[in-house]
Amino acid sequence: MGVVFTFAGQGAQRAGMLAELPDSVAVRDTLAASADVLECEVAALDTDDALAGTESVQLALTVAGVAAARHLVAEAGAPDAVMGLSIGAWPAAVIAGAIDYADALRLVARRGRLMAEAYPQGYGMSAVIGLDETTVRALIAELYRDDAPLYIGNINSDTQIVVAGGDAGLERLADKATERGAARVQRLDMAVPSHCELLQAPAQRLAEAAADTVFNAPSCAYFSANRRRRLWRGADIRDDLIYNMARTVHWAASARIVHEAGYELALEMPPARVLTRLHPGMDGPGEAVAVIDAGWHNAAALLARHRNR
Repeated sequence: MGVVFTFAGQGAQRAGMLAELPDSVAVRDTLAASADVLECEVAALDTDDALAGTESVQLALTVAGVAAARHLVAEAGAPDAVMGLSIGAWPAAVIAGAIDYADALRLVARRGRLMAEAYPQGYGMSAVIGLDETTVRALIAELYRDDAPLYIGNINSDTQIVVAGGDAGLERLADKATERGAARVQRLDMAVPSHCELLQAPAQRLAEAAADTVFNAPSCAYFSANRRRRLWRGADIRDDLIYNMARTVHWAASARIVHEAGYELALEMPPARVLTRLHPGMDGPGEAVAVIDAGWHNAAALLARHRNR
């Protein structure tokens, strides 16, 4: 039995999410530390204008995830495991003690800049809902063009596949997927083509920027949604964080692995309920709950109840 904290990726952001964090010592300390590292008030990240930029989005999600998790830890105890989707892996690693928070913020800022500079316009991601992976891969093979590439980015569930690529290719994909029976094709709030080989060069530059950063063995179980397994060593978590922007996300498969490993409560950190909605149906006891649905008091009570079993 155990509790896993989950952290959503880019696309979950919304203006005001940092202002909605509880007024607790853990949150205040995290926001103050964030301001010291970033040399600006975190409220500057919490607006629609700021969240239009990749760097600000990734920083805001990191701050929100760490602050929320630290608040719950102070209220009810630490999680037994963590897992994050894309940028969500960074606050997960902080809570697991695999990387210092200040180091994580500096590298996340660099990550966001590198991704935005590589693809300032003309690219993004779309979620194909209602078709399986095999069908979407066949569509990509049919529609791929050198001047409008398409790649599988996320396998979020058995019938929610996220595709990364150029605008023209994503537009053709939306038409063809609808013809093949997709329930809908939704363009995501992503300005870059994440989780595919298009971001291999920015990932390599991030690796160079992180050369002197210390990565530790985690203090709780750290699961990689890209590698679909638990990672034990600091060096492996470094590799996971640095290169996850260029690797496919296997959220559904990873969530099943976590559940089968005995973690019965998946508690999703703010600002969204994205991962909770994606949580696959599985045999045996278990539940997935978003903090924004349960509320802070109830989320802490759930955490305490599962920890005391």
